[in-house]
Amino acid sequence: MSHLASTDFQPLRIAVLTVSDTRSPDTDTSGDTLVDGLQAAGHLLAERAIVRDDIWQIRARLSAWIASLDVQVVIVTGGTGFTARDNTPQAVAPLLDKTVEGFGELFRQVSLEDIGTSTVQSRSLAGISNGTLVCCLPGSPNACRTGWQRILREQLDSRTRPCNFVPHLKRLPEQAQAICGGRS
Repeated sequence: MSHLASTDFQPLRIAVLTVSDTRSPDTDTSGDTLVDGLQAAGHLLAERAIVRDDIWQIRARLSAWIASLDVQVVIVTGGTGFTARDNTPQAVAPLLDKTVEGFGELFRQVSLEDIGTSTVQSRSLAGISNGTLVCCLPGSPNACRTGWQRILREQLDSRTRPCNFVPHLKRLPEQAQAICGGRS
């Protein structure tokens, strides 16, 4: 067995951030798609928010989650296109300690089947910051479904071999306590 896979499923605490100037909790179908997917896979929704497509609002919300001991993964939906209001990549990239270079390329490759060459207009990206995996997907429910089902579901499953992201994420306080056998 690889050192980056486990035989036991480890539920993660995942936050979902929707970047939109128009969506509300009642109309956020992309956020709903991600929440449904992560919960169906056995993960926990740590928090959910909607912010305007503004670099500083995106960074403020994301920075709080990156600093939190209770959030291991953040999935951002929206703001990855080319319009003047699409600011997610510019907001997120400076906050990352390491980028996951293949994430955007793989997302565009798997999206090709669904949307053809329009996939080149996605600026999807991912990286790790302070032990938190941050993944940015386009704002459509279909893009969120594709990103979750074709990439994230497996890479956030501790049983995926030969490797997955789980060993690279910060440990929650209860996980650290379990590892130490209850010792502080």
